[in-house]
Amino acid sequence: MTRLLPYPLLALSLLVMWLLLNGISAGHVVLGVIVALAASRLMAALQPEKPSLKRWSRIPRLVLLVMADIARSNIAVAHIILRGGHGKGVAGFVVIPLELRDRTALAILACIISSTPGTAWVEYHPGSGRLRIHVLDLVEEQYWIDQIKRRYESLLLEIFE
Repeated sequence: MTRLLPYPLLALSLLVMWLLLNGISAGHVVLGVIVALAASRLMAALQPEKPSLKRWSRIPRLVLLVMADIARSNIAVAHIILRGGHGKGVAGFVVIPLELRDRTALAILACIISSTPGTAWVEYHPGSGRLRIHVLDLVEEQYWIDQIKRRYESLLLEIFE
């Protein structure tokens, strides 16, 4: 079964989503099963590494922190837009040296940074561990370096490494 269907939850989710989007009919069920099986097999070919979580208890704190930061950032970006962009800060790039090396943790950090209004993940160099982000309202580079390292990277290191 695992050889035919290496990711059963993924296949089932894709089939359900297919049927929700296209309606239930015999043709769509067959086509949905084909798409789900193919996607599951393709995912197995990618051989993603399974993340190992060390401290599950830190996940709720990270989720609450990210939700609060997204809300606060939405307000800050709205304020910048409403005042017409006349402020102290200008848009710019910040390079952040990261200790984080786990691929799953880095992917989560990318989602956090990119989902927070006013910031965007630009590039990451695995060899040096340097992350470049774009910030809409850059006043101090060190502030952003400290924020990313202290708020997100430290928790992700506890959770994954």
